[in-house]
Amino acid sequence: MIFKIRYPKSNIRSDIGFRISDFEYCDTGYSLHSPYIRRSKSYPIMKQDKILIIGAGGQIGTVLTAALRDAFGEQHVIASDLRPLENQAGPSEVLNALDAKALAELVKKHSITQIYHLAAILSAKGEADPMKSWEINMGSLFNVFETARNLSIQKVFYPSSIAVFGREAAPRNTPQFEVLIPETVYGISKVAGENWANYYFRRYGLDVRSVRYPGIIGYQSMPGGGTTDYAVDIYHCAVKNQPFECFLQENTPLPMIYMDDAIRGTIELMNAPAEQVKVRTSYNLAGMTFTPKEIAESIKKEIPEFQISYKPDFRQAIADSWPGSIDDSTARADWGWKPAYDLDGMTRDMLLQLKKQYLK
Repeated sequence: MIFKIRYPKSNIRSDIGFRISDFEYCDTGYSLHSPYIRRSKSYPIMKQDKILIIGAGGQIGTVLTAALRDAFGEQHVIASDLRPLENQAGPSEVLNALDAKALAELVKKHSITQIYHLAAILSAKGEADPMKSWEINMGSLFNVFETARNLSIQKVFYPSSIAVFGREAAPRNTPQFEVLIPETVYGISKVAGENWANYYFRRYGLDVRSVRYPGIIGYQSMPGGGTTDYAVDIYHCAVKNQPFECFLQENTPLPMIYMDDAIRGTIELMNAPAEQVKVRTSYNLAGMTFTPKEIAESIKKEIPEFQISYKPDFRQAIADSWPGSIDDSTARADWGWKPAYDLDGMTRDMLLQLKKQYLK
């Protein structure tokens, strides 16, 4: 069951639903309370679920927290981060995920049934201090897995990344099961995390689910130090009528995804019946592929005077080690993944939403 959606003046594919304001026809497929949730008789949304989000103040966490609260109820989603979270519509906690005791106490306090572990040091920032990045990324993950195992957590979400691929992987349409030889400590930690997720599933039966995010583009929060962050910053400069200096070469293709698609895909995976989740390392997830030159041309369709220049830095080498496009056919076949936004559709929505923010 899916909604039939009307998207005037956009290139969004019309068989995917996620904006309640655009409903043209409604059946019982998606929740009327959350456009990100596909309901299923085999796995209904359970109001007794209590969800803990670790890293809720980050680029993904900010949006995911709001989406899950929309679906499960504000009091059923606990947002946590290293620092106090402001303007929260529901409960929040200060948590250092490297403190295993504090994590276990928080899980007990709120009777948590699901954990979304989003805290990590990303690719570009990670290269500044590799050992610290490894300690944070892996130490926090082990604490989550051990807490989940010992306290009988029902499901854990662990985000991986296209950073798991290196130069040895197929550079285009990179398949689901490909050699993983990453060239950043972030990618190395994600490969290790994928294998540990698979281990905890096979050894202990812990229901860990994961996707390999491409670059995520969204207007809801600022980027957090990734190599693909230029594709967020460029829209901010365009809306502010500022020229943009790109740290990648103009013809560098990278896989990307719009935030709405990334959030919807995450929740659909977590909501899928367990028997449909056949990959227990991490699923390839794709949205679109473009170069800095192509995103600039898309912006110029809306803002003709926009200007871009190129000054590649150390992040160019990171980008060169990643695939230019991703094959996500396994996710499509197993649990029905399908992106909704293309480049021009994303550009229109990004510019619209950012203009609203800057006019406040």
